[in-house]
Amino acid sequence: MKLNEKVSYLKGLMDGMEFDTTTKEGKVIALMAEILSDMTAAFNDVQGQIDEIVDVVDAIDEDLADVEDDIYGDDECDCCDDAHDCYDDECDCCGDDDFDCCDDEDEELYEVTCPTCGDTICINEGMLEEGSVKCPNCGELLEFDFGTDEIGE
Repeated sequence: MKLNEKVSYLKGLMDGMEFDTTTKEGKVIALMAEILSDMTAAFNDVQGQIDEIVDVVDAIDEDLADVEDDIYGDDECDCCDDAHDCYDDECDCCGDDDFDCCDDEDEELYEVTCPTCGDTICINEGMLEEGSVKCPNCGELLEFDFGTDEIGE
């Protein structure tokens, strides 16, 4: 039963009981029932406004998705552009099993196996220079230390 139905039912009970609204207690209960009725009407108005806002936000979301498709295109798998997003030789967004995250010919990438979870991730020169990267699977911080030791010293 909805809120407005419950308030109507309460008022019907009060009418059916021939509730005396001339006594102190009767006046208080009658006023409470009226307040409940007003609150229910206000609540229904707010709920209607919320429903309208949700519809508008959904329409904006759809329009934004269209704009994103126009700008970025939807022909290619965008998640593979960042080495953090690909591991386990499977593309995260499209599930391509033949995906090799280290096939990028423009940038030299290195495969690193996380000692905690065993996943293989790809890192680039910039990540190596930073000295550490978080495993995208388990969040473990992988640190790289290339000391200044050279062979023959």
